[in-house]
Amino acid sequence: MKTAMLLSGGVDSSVALSLLQETGHADITAFYLKIWLEDDAAFMGDCPWEDDVRYIRKVCDDAQVPLNILPLQSEYRERIVEFAVDELRSGRTPSPDIQSKERIKFGVFYNRIDEDFDVIATGHYAQVFSEGTLRILKRAPDPVKDQTYFLSRLDQAQLSRAAFPIGHLHKEEVRNYASEHDLSTKDRKDSQGICFLGKIRFPEFVRYHLGSKRGDVINIHTGKKLGDHNGYWFFTIGQRQGLGFHGGPWYVVKKDLEANTVFVAHADRYWENARQAFDAENIHWISSAPDKQRLQLKVRHGPALSDCTLTAADDQRCHVVMDEPDPGIAPGQSAVFYDGDICLGSGVICE
Repeated sequence: MKTAMLLSGGVDSSVALSLLQETGHADITAFYLKIWLEDDAAFMGDCPWEDDVRYIRKVCDDAQVPLNILPLQSEYRERIVEFAVDELRSGRTPSPDIQSKERIKFGVFYNRIDEDFDVIATGHYAQVFSEGTLRILKRAPDPVKDQTYFLSRLDQAQLSRAAFPIGHLHKEEVRNYASEHDLSTKDRKDSQGICFLGKIRFPEFVRYHLGSKRGDVINIHTGKKLGDHNGYWFFTIGQRQGLGFHGGPWYVVKKDLEANTVFVAHADRYWENARQAFDAENIHWISSAPDKQRLQLKVRHGPALSDCTLTAADDQRCHVVMDEPDPGIAPGQSAVFYDGDICLGSGVICE
């Protein structure tokens, strides 16, 4: 059995590689997917992929595993970055990390090595098991690190060849394993932020593609202007960080795209703008549509699950009513559905 191991330069994928070897995977080739932004927009920061590759080469040398560095700059630009920029321009909140798993790691890469490898392994915190002829995606036992949210648009063919060697572990166990086996990445910090940005800050990415345009920030409850902003595309519904106005905390609750106005609410009235129901479109079920209406939901990556009732309108659209309101629901966000520990699939929140 030939296994393609995707390495990122971090401790998670390094431990995943070691565990593969421990469990009998002898024919392994490591891959690093080199993405466009870290070259084309290098002026926004150092070249982070070079640091990643230094760690990866050491990991592969120690494990005696061959390494291929695969350039996918144009594919990232076309399938992920242009999608994210279009969504931001439209005032929506994109989920590029979800798109990248579906379209790049288990899309372009999956198709490119289709005839050469039987298994694609990654360092994600998720579990896959068989139930009859179906492949089921299950949450990791570490609720903070669980990454099924990002994998929620994978299909049966993709999951049939997926392996997540660390999916049954907690992060602390992964770190301990790396230390006990003296892996070169044992002390490397976890990466943060959107997958395709590397160490580039999100506001810098947005400014590079969409520029700046002065607009007003308005208190939605009083109509009073609090200050200025540099473009509605820098803000998402529910955002608190980066506002910096006196007397806060303040939260973004609405955007007027035509007027380039951002509306905010003070923390003491923030929940007045919460939503309890929304429609989701572009529905994708990992195996099949659920036969029950009472499910759990995530509208953002994190450990918390919300109880909800789902009513299907058709194959591509459904209506969702949450048991408790949420003030951070925004068009374009992914709504990921669960039945307990099982990730069922996801949709995109409508206007």
